[in-house]
Amino acid sequence: MATAAEEKPDRGRTWQEVLVTVLLVVAAVGTSWSSYQATRWNGEQAKAAGRTNAIRIDAARAQGQAQAQTQVDVATFIAWVDADRRGDAAIADFYAERFRPEFRPAFNAWMATRPATNPDAPPTPFAMPQYQLASRQEAERLDAAAAASATDVLRDIQIASNYVLTVVLYAVVLFFAGMSTKIARRRLRWILLGVGCLVFVAAIAWIATFPISVEI
Repeated sequence: MATAAEEKPDRGRTWQEVLVTVLLVVAAVGTSWSSYQATRWNGEQAKAAGRTNAIRIDAARAQGQAQAQTQVDVATFIAWVDADRRGDAAIADFYAERFRPEFRPAFNAWMATRPATNPDAPPTPFAMPQYQLASRQEAERLDAAAAASATDVLRDIQIASNYVLTVVLYAVVLFFAGMSTKIARRRLRWILLGVGCLVFVAAIAWIATFPISVEI
């Protein structure tokens, strides 16, 4: 015949088992979610890295075009200077008529400073603020865009790493929750379970601040 002590349920033990079960289930789900998000953000990082490389290629192409255009401007300007110094107006006009449209405003502004007689005049039209190349400006814009995209790559890497760390925290939760069921002393069981709950709450509070990447 069962004694009264045996028939009376241990309500504390029952609540502990319920809490352990909930903690194990939620921590397991959290582990799966964090693993999924870490994989997703690794993918986002790879895509951002691809965009960064593409932008850098375009920036290098624009910079190369700017350098080629500058070389053309320098060559035609040197030819004009040589003809002008020889007093060959026809040849000088020939080269002047073939100045690129982006170079002509700088050349005209430079001529307005009377470089032949003004010692304070800029040495060449290339020192004038009017000398602006659209390709060079495009290269600078693309360089800035590449830098911003590189920042996105680093951000995505950090987010993926944070999700991986939460997987470690969930593993700690699972360890303490599981160990609490193996301990005979009631007080020690609650201590282990309390530590597991504390780590779980901290992990949940931290992961709530993370961005989410979902693709269907």
